[in-house]
Amino acid sequence: MYHEITTKERSHKRRRRIVVLLLCAVLVALAVLVGQVANQNAREQGAVALRQSILSAAIRCCAIEGSYPLTLDRLEQDYGLRINRRDYIVTYEAFASNMVPSVVVVPK
Repeated sequence: MYHEITTKERSHKRRRRIVVLLLCAVLVALAVLVGQVANQNAREQGAVALRQSILSAAIRCCAIEGSYPLTLDRLEQDYGLRINRRDYIVTYEAFASNMVPSVVVVPK
């Protein structure tokens, strides 16, 4: 049996398609936003872990040699510390050889 599609049915189908497309766009935008937030959290956790590694290497150096290193290069050369300078900005300030150095790690 033949059924002719009315204008009302066409406009209803058109509205339904638009709603589905809008929902898809919202879901894609939400997925991108969640991905960005997860990436930012991972970078911040990496910065915290890097800071802890630097402090740990400095404390190890102090325990072995009796003083804290004055530069990061010393920790990298003698204690195997690896710093990802491409992703993080590291500030290492040693005031004196008998005081724990100040370490600040910031994601780029």
